[in-house]
Amino acid sequence: MNAFSFAQALTIAGSDSGGGAGIQADLKTFQMCGVFGTSVLTAVTAQNTTGVSAVQMLTTDIVQAQIQAVREDFQIRAFKIGMLGTAEIIECVASALADKPFGIMVLDPVMIAKGGAPLLQDSAVSAMKRHLLPLADILTPNLPEAEALTGMAIRTRSDVERAGRLLQEAGAKNVVIKGGHLDNSQSRQCTDWLFLQNDIIELAAERYPTQHTHGTGCTFSACVAAEAAKGADTATAVQTAKRFITAAISHPLNIGSGHGPVNHWAYHSSNGGYPAQVPQDKQAV
Repeated sequence: MNAFSFAQALTIAGSDSGGGAGIQADLKTFQMCGVFGTSVLTAVTAQNTTGVSAVQMLTTDIVQAQIQAVREDFQIRAFKIGMLGTAEIIECVASALADKPFGIMVLDPVMIAKGGAPLLQDSAVSAMKRHLLPLADILTPNLPEAEALTGMAIRTRSDVERAGRLLQEAGAKNVVIKGGHLDNSQSRQCTDWLFLQNDIIELAAERYPTQHTHGTGCTFSACVAAEAAKGADTATAVQTAKRFITAAISHPLNIGSGHGPVNHWAYHSSNGGYPAQVPQDKQAV
């Protein structure tokens, strides 16, 4: 038997056939962070960089069975939750997690798409607030999601602070509000805010104008979970995730004809974040 075991993490989320978000992005991020990744699928989507063409939610029975299978055979120290889709799946997952079998919980409330389209029905939003927020060790909403969860408009720094504290009052222990949607097109920085129990940490990085940002929320929250699985405290895990996603955005892969995926190689790559590339005359047709 080995004298040590690798850190193990879990993602509970939907599948992205385009590979840029969801389960696929989470497992790539876990791998790049040096963590063994396990997964529970909640939905299968048919999508690419130009959009989603079909979605099939899985049954609560198979979601429950996946959670039980992981629980029986792995030592999960931290996990993340992404797309759950329906109130029924939210309640199923919350029930399975009631006794905290997987350690630190990172909740990425996948509720609103980048373009503003809702991804959860009202009943599912209510179920998330009621069943999952009180279990979350680290909540990672973007601004539209924070607005939906708090019922308030977020336009200023003071609004962000009020929203963060409201989310903590709702049960989340620590909250990261991601400021990429903040209406400040003149700003050269993208700022996130981490609300700890007794402190607020501002996380600023250069803003990169690019359409290759598919999977940013999934990747960020997966990195937080991976670092937590390795034993990092909340502030350190979130700060590492901020650096990871900044590198992933600033070294685009330029894959696909639409909103392409971020670069999961970038943070740890010694060659500037680019994987081996196939010469044009060697590419398959």
